[in-house]
Amino acid sequence: MLERLIELQLYQALLESNASEHSARMLAMRNASDAAKDLMDDLNLTFNQARQAGITREIAEISAGRAALE
Repeated sequence: MLERLIELQLYQALLESNASEHSARMLAMRNASDAAKDLMDDLNLTFNQARQAGITREIAEISAGRAALE
């Protein structure tokens, strides 16, 4: 009976170890996914700001050119 109890405790420890490793991997993947989403948001914002700055510059050049012709 004692042998069976020790065997079951070792098996339970093995299962808990596997579950813990799986949980740690899931958490790491979630953190990596969240970081990638944040990076995409930052890059998208930077791209949009650069695009808007270009549009504003072009409008200013067009307005200056029109003013110079008048």
